[in-house]
Amino acid sequence: MQLYNLEFTEEEIKDAVADGRLLSMEIEFSRICNFRCSYCYVPEKKECRGELSKDELKDVILQARKMGARKIIILGGEPSIYPHLLEMLNFLAGHAFEVEMFTNGTGVDERLAGLMAELKVRVVLKLNSRKKEVQDRLAGRDGAYDIIQTAFGHLKAAGYPSDDLFLALSTVICQPNFDELVDMWQWVRDQKMEPYFEVITPQANAIENSYLSVDSGKLKDLFSRLSQIDQEKYGREWEPQPPLVGNRCMRHQVSCLVTATGDVTPCVGVTIPLDNIRNNNLAHILKNSEVVNNLKNYREMIKGECRDCDRANECYGCRGAAYQLTGDYLASDPTCWRNQKAVVSSGK
Repeated sequence: MQLYNLEFTEEEIKDAVADGRLLSMEIEFSRICNFRCSYCYVPEKKECRGELSKDELKDVILQARKMGARKIIILGGEPSIYPHLLEMLNFLAGHAFEVEMFTNGTGVDERLAGLMAELKVRVVLKLNSRKKEVQDRLAGRDGAYDIIQTAFGHLKAAGYPSDDLFLALSTVICQPNFDELVDMWQWVRDQKMEPYFEVITPQANAIENSYLSVDSGKLKDLFSRLSQIDQEKYGREWEPQPPLVGNRCMRHQVSCLVTATGDVTPCVGVTIPLDNIRNNNLAHILKNSEVVNNLKNYREMIKGECRDCDRANECYGCRGAAYQLTGDYLASDPTCWRNQKAVVSSGK
C-alpha cells in the first residue's frame, strides 16, 4: 500500500526511517499571498521579512537531495506569484526532483501551465467549493472562484490531467462546504483528478474562525460515505481515518518543512522551530532534533487514546491538531472520532 500523497510504499518509509533519510521535503518559497483564506495556517501574508533568497532555497533543496529526498512539495504563500518560480522549477527539474505544487491558481497562465506540463509538475489546485459565493468567502477575496476556474482552464489546455500530468484538487472540510462534498468528490473523480480532502488543522485563522469546524461524528460519517463511494463506484478501497480522506499521513517519518524564513519544522501543523538552516545544515538539524526522533519513534512515544488505538500501527492521528489544541505534539488527536475521551468531553 502506498501512503503520503500516494507516493511512497510502507517499505520505502521503513527503510528511510532506518537509514535516517528523507523521501520528500515541503518548502515555502514565500509566504506572500493574494488570498486571505479563513482557514489558512499562515496568520499574516501581506509581507514577510527575512525570507530566504533563491540561492538559499536552492542550497537547502540540495541538502535535502543529499539526505535522499526525491520529491519537493511547494507550499506558500502563493507559489504562482513568486517572482523566481520559473527558475526554481527548472532548477528542481535539473536535479531530477519530482515536484508537487499547491496553488490557488492566480499566476497559472498559459505560459506557466505549459512549463509545468513540460516539466511534469504535479499540480494541486485549491478549490473548496463549486459555488462561487462560498469559494470567494472562504478565500477571503471576491473573484477567487473565477481565478481558480481560469487556472483550471489553462491547465486543461496544457494537458492536465492525464497519465503523466497529475492534477489534484485540494479541499478543506468545513461547515460552509460540507453539504456539497459528496457530490464534489465524485465530480473530481469523474474528471480524472485526485481529490485531496482534509480536515482543517485548528491553528491560526482556523482558530479565529471556529464556525468552520465540523464535529467528529459528522467527519466520521463523511469519511465512511466517501469510502463506500470509492469502493462501489471507482474500485478503490481504503479505511476511513482522519485527517486525510482516502490516504494516510506518515510525513513525520520521511519529510519536514522549511519555511520561507528558513525555520525547519516537522510540518505545517507542528509549528515547533527545530532550528534555522541559516544556523545549521538540514541533516544536523533533523538528526539532533528530539522532536523529530520522538515522532519517528511514535509507537513508543505517542500518548493516550492514540497509543491504545487499534489502528496505532498505521496511524498516529494528526500531530498538528494535537499540538495546536493541547500544546503537546505527542498527545492524542483531539479531532479524531476514535478518540472517545475527546468525543465525550466535547459532548459529540
